[in-house]
Amino acid sequence: MSEDLKKKTAKLTLFAITWPIFIEILLHMLMGNADTLMLSQYDDNAVAAVGVANQIMSIIIVMFGSVAAGTTILIAQNLGANQTKRASQIAVVSIVTNIVFGLVLSIVLFFFGEPILLAMNLPEELMSTSLIYLKIVGGISFVQALIMTLSAIIKSHGFTKDAMYVTLGMNIVNVIGNYIFIFGAFGAPILGPTGVAMSTAFSRILGTIILFILLYRRVKGDLPWSFLTKKFPKRELKDLLKIGIPAAGEQLSYNGSQMVITFFIASMGTAALTTRVYTWNIMMLAFLFSIAIGQGTQILVGHLIGEKKYEAAYQRCLRSLWIGMSVSTFMAISFAFFREEIFSIFTDNQEIIQLGGALLILTVFLEPGRAFNLIVINSLRASGDVRFPAYVGIISMWGVAVFVSYTAGIWLGLGLIGVWIAFILDEWIRGILMLRRWKSKKWMRMSFIVEEDDKEKNTGNKANTN
Repeated sequence: MSEDLKKKTAKLTLFAITWPIFIEILLHMLMGNADTLMLSQYDDNAVAAVGVANQIMSIIIVMFGSVAAGTTILIAQNLGANQTKRASQIAVVSIVTNIVFGLVLSIVLFFFGEPILLAMNLPEELMSTSLIYLKIVGGISFVQALIMTLSAIIKSHGFTKDAMYVTLGMNIVNVIGNYIFIFGAFGAPILGPTGVAMSTAFSRILGTIILFILLYRRVKGDLPWSFLTKKFPKRELKDLLKIGIPAAGEQLSYNGSQMVITFFIASMGTAALTTRVYTWNIMMLAFLFSIAIGQGTQILVGHLIGEKKYEAAYQRCLRSLWIGMSVSTFMAISFAFFREEIFSIFTDNQEIIQLGGALLILTVFLEPGRAFNLIVINSLRASGDVRFPAYVGIISMWGVAVFVSYTAGIWLGLGLIGVWIAFILDEWIRGILMLRRWKSKKWMRMSFIVEEDDKEKNTGNKANTN
């Protein structure tokens, strides 16, 4: 590890790590919204077709994210333990694993996109548009896999600004490409959704190239590609999947439970469904802070666990939790206070404005509970405690969120109010259980630092002394 990198990792602070992550997440969200907004000026059917294709892509991204999640934690722990060689080996294994995984999924989406879309009961008039988009964007899924992995490696080393700047650049390129191909600017052909897919693909390829360049500059060429030619990386791959599979399972379970709850809401009528969409988009600005603080805390806790500074890691999580709860609660109260003005920006339907306003008031109680999960769960994972959050999360998502949504929302007739009560119960129950787990300190025995590496160091030191 270079001296610059040592100094960088030694000076990691929550604010320095978190604010670029927040901007990066916000930009990712805006990138998807930009596609939808610009396509809406072209054709409503195009928006629907691309939306269905992106639902498939969101599931694929969860799978890639499983390897990226393991990458972040393992590299942070090993850098904290000053095991830079093993951190670099994990980086190489992560890159190759997600490339292989991504290529397989790219081939599946390119050649079997139509059967997949038919299985989703896609209307015939949307099929050709959705299929073209899926073949272009899905066909380069391995590029998205690389972006997530390279970004995880760079952020684990503390260079969160790099990932933010790359995401900003990708957004700019994507919007310019959309403008050119949707509206036929500068004499270009009007390609609609095909043009959106092309600009998305180009921006991601360009982003990948820049991330590779940044990776080599930051890690100073310490990526041991020859490591893979000497032996099969069984240990590294096992650790990556040990973290990634529970994390992916939890995320897929969350997506599934939300789809079921959306089905419940759809049965309440169009106004309820529309209100849910508007309210959720407004809420995202509140819990984006908790997401960013959770990811930043994960990196810091991983480094502290690697250094065996368990008490410092314990306190770091608790401080981050109170910061996250305070910020998200303040944002939720602000939205609740100006609820009618905010909803009036989106609609003049008084039913939606009144119902959405009531949901924003309930959000004041929801967001602190969500902060529990986004911050404490990331800390537990960073310590190596990956199964408990996944098991509790899956049980609560279905046993509380889905069950109470149906019971209170439909059976008791409370509608969206009942659904929001279910969300509040789910987040707080999980959050309290996660905090109890953290305070039990059982996670102190679960790090992924390999003791054999320490033994090898000691043996080498003895030999040098002799």
